[in-house]
Amino acid sequence: MKRFFGLILILFALWSCKSGQNYQGATVQTYESYRTDNLERVLDSMTVNVDTLAIDSAINIEWFELFSDEVLQDLIQKALENNQDLEIAAESILQAQSALVIQRSQMLPSVGYSGGVQRGNFAGFSLGSTQNVFTGFGSVNWEIDFWGKYRRLNEAARASILASEEGYRAVKLSLVNTVAETYFRLLEYKMRLEISEQTLSLRDSMLSIIEQRFDKGIIAEIDLNQAQIQEAIAAGSIPIWERLIVSSENLLSRLIGELPDRKETGISLLDQPEEIVFPEILPGQLLVRRPDILIAEQDLVASNALLGAAKANRLPNISLSGILGVAGSQFSSLGSNGASWNIGGSIMGPLFNWGALQRQVDIEESRTRQAILNYERTVLSAYEEVENLLYSIKSLKKELIARKEHVRAAVKAQFLSQERYNQGVTSYLEYLESQRQAFDAQLNFAGTKQELLSSYAALYAALGGGW
Repeated sequence: MKRFFGLILILFALWSCKSGQNYQGATVQTYESYRTDNLERVLDSMTVNVDTLAIDSAINIEWFELFSDEVLQDLIQKALENNQDLEIAAESILQAQSALVIQRSQMLPSVGYSGGVQRGNFAGFSLGSTQNVFTGFGSVNWEIDFWGKYRRLNEAARASILASEEGYRAVKLSLVNTVAETYFRLLEYKMRLEISEQTLSLRDSMLSIIEQRFDKGIIAEIDLNQAQIQEAIAAGSIPIWERLIVSSENLLSRLIGELPDRKETGISLLDQPEEIVFPEILPGQLLVRRPDILIAEQDLVASNALLGAAKANRLPNISLSGILGVAGSQFSSLGSNGASWNIGGSIMGPLFNWGALQRQVDIEESRTRQAILNYERTVLSAYEEVENLLYSIKSLKKELIARKEHVRAAVKAQFLSQERYNQGVTSYLEYLESQRQAFDAQLNFAGTKQELLSSYAALYAALGGGW
């Protein structure tokens, strides 16, 4: 009896062993602050493991708190409900969950059945005469996971589920960003169209005056030609913005899962907020907030687990099997002689395979190193993106102040130049130049305002959002 319990303890000890090393996390370099906050920063290293780090819910911010435009909020909500890319990502989660169930089943005994009917004088052994043979059996086969191969494969499958869930969140963040950016571009194009139409109306009126003056011989033909050129420039810009408006509306329609159609807008570009406050999210917190970083770490977890499974393939497999059933020469007499049964065990392992199994281990080790490098690259790319956006927002705010002053001064100069020209104090070329500068200044302001708003939307996604 002592030997029996000793054997059981040995089997449990073997069962608790898993080939390969458990995932220990990844070590990356990080800073305590962003470059825009502090140019003199101290470099630090930290070991990241998603099992030991958690997201602070206090630093989450919902997209509808970020964007106060109700029309934009409605578009984002429709996109989250109807977008096909998001639904495709959701299906990937279901596939990964099913794959885990399949993988877990490998650790459990497989139960099957079989039945058959034969006629002859041989049924695995000589019967001596021609006979009928009827059989019906149930079978059980169980490969004991002594070396943790299937448990490692389960780890890889669980990592795949977590990666697919983060992939779904990544699609959400990207979708919110894309809808917001497209909406802001639509506002920009509408503002540019309005500016162009106002400019065209002004130049049409001026052209009529110039034509009258030319007909009376007051001015030279060159003034008429210049007025015609400026009128044509303004007229030619209108279909450009109309075309871009339609394409933006069509893109929004596709993003929210609808057929192309006209889209209404809410707050105008000019009235959109120039300052949006984000919660403080430190560089180290990006490692557990950004879906792309979390996906890269789950890929590393899966690679580490597959490496352990590859090492286990070099060890012997131990299996238990058994069958229980009935057999007889007449169907009506099945079981009359008692049940037929068989129970046994087997051990099977590799002996000589020309190094194939070791090469598979080498491949998985290489893939694990690739996963580590990919994780490090993903972290660096995340820091780069956030740093660029933070500085872009900071610089765009300054640029927008200058653009406002440019528009104010250019519009004022256009008015004064027109008055001076009407009084014969200055040339028509000076007036045309001031008119061109005012037109360009207003268009540039619209572009800068759109860039600022789009940068806010991109920063929301880059910081990991909040749901």
